Amino acid sequence: MDVLKSSIVAAAYTRRSQGEAAKNPNRKSWKQRTDMYMRPFLLDVFFSRRYIEAKVVHRPTSKVISVATTNAKDLRTTLPSLFDNNAARVIGKLIAERSKDADVFAMAYVLRKNERIEGRLGIILDTIADNGIIIL
Repeated sequence: MDVLKSSIVAAAYTRRSQGEAAKNPNRKSWKQRTDMYMRPFLLDVFFSRRYIEAKVVHRPTSKVISVATTNAKDLRTTLPSLFDNNAARVIGKLIAERSKDADVFAMAYVLRKNERIEGRLGIILDTIADNGIIIL
């Protein structure tokens, strides 16, 4: 009888439970699988110590639709500062105009970890929205 108990206990520890199998880390949820197609255009904003860069990417094909940066030659010479609030407004307006030229009228912005919509990022998103692009 003692041998039977030890084999049952060993089997219980080695067998995978149903709850553990359901928590598969490689399985994606419905939203994760369809979000790329429901919100295909993604806005990516990068802030450097020297300049601001924003681009709109078509997620299913990874093609860049429009790009605006204060590090471009024409903006570098005209703007007094390449990373202040005025530069953020210029970048927002350029992205909105170039996206409209490419027939993109709605885009999504996904916040990164510990990021808030405030400051220069808020100015860029507000300027894009003021110029007729829907931010999801």
